[in-house]
Amino acid sequence: MKKFLILCFTFIMGFCLAACSGSGGNVQNVKTHEVDSALYSKKEINSAIDTIKSEFKKDWKGCTLTEIYYAGDSVSKEHQEWADRYNADETIVLLSSFDVDSSGGNGSLNPNSTYDGWNWILVRKEGEGWVHVDHGY
Repeated sequence: MKKFLILCFTFIMGFCLAACSGSGGNVQNVKTHEVDSALYSKKEINSAIDTIKSEFKKDWKGCTLTEIYYAGDSVSKEHQEWADRYNADETIVLLSSFDVDSSGGNGSLNPNSTYDGWNWILVRKEGEGWVHVDHGY
């Protein structure tokens, strides 16, 4: 009986993992490059990038993230009102490029297309992690 339960559990876990593995976007070969910043350290920028990569992998079905990088201090300063809207202390803006397959992602994107210059806006309170609050052009 114990072997049967272990076998069933293994089968169920394998099925769940297989079902989840294809549910989101592809971030496997995403490229990034360093942009100098007086506002944020490389670690802080990479943390914001990791936040978006994680979300993209989870939620952007049919899309492949090809590039993501820090938009620069001036762009982040121009978007500081986002921190105010979310009762946060800081805003960071990332830029990206991604490809959309024939499915059109979630249906709101153009099938078989590439999006360049896509903004990701993240905010955070001092001492906390980045939170994605908006994206688009």
